[in-house]
Amino acid sequence: MEQMEIRNLEFEVRAEQNEEHGHFITGRPIVFDSRTDIGPWDEVIDRGALDATDLKDVRFLVNHNINMIPLARSRNNNENSTMQMSVDEEGMNIRVDLDTENNADARSLYSAVSRGDISGMSFMFSVDKDTWDDVDTEHPTRHVRSIRRVMEVSAVTFPAYAQTSIQTRGLSEALDSAKESLESERKRLKEIERRKQKIRIMTEVL
Repeated sequence: MEQMEIRNLEFEVRAEQNEEHGHFITGRPIVFDSRTDIGPWDEVIDRGALDATDLKDVRFLVNHNINMIPLARSRNNNENSTMQMSVDEEGMNIRVDLDTENNADARSLYSAVSRGDISGMSFMFSVDKDTWDDVDTEHPTRHVRSIRRVMEVSAVTFPAYAQTSIQTRGLSEALDSAKESLESERKRLKEIERRKQKIRIMTEVL
């Protein structure tokens, strides 16, 4: 089964309105080359991590509530989608068109973002490739080189990892997804060191 991870951070989100799109919110849920301390390790999403990402079907939710009706959806990121995504040198930007006339949840979200009551965004994703630095320390650094898929983006009530119950959920999923990769890298480095030691011993004998 594909391992999904969640990142809840203080990403920028704004409420706007114009004649073309009515009420909408914009934000940047994914930022490249930004180091984030998520507890057991630092994490950096590298520039280019979205180059081959599956963005065919991405929902927009609130607080990752998969039981709610999505407030918007991107299908192949076409012009008819109610969520538009774009990737630039800094990361991913989104624009979410909200049906505030017919959807009470959309009205509530627009109001909360306008008032600053909701100030963060989050995203759920799976990793295709990652690498690790400083794996022999208690706080290594994970580089997410390639994101396989983005499943959904959320506006979140508690965007910062450090003080929320959502942090526990996101961190648990991150641990499950990344632990194998980290342990594999540590074993690889140990094996390299073992071979170097063996070569040194052989050289000394000779």
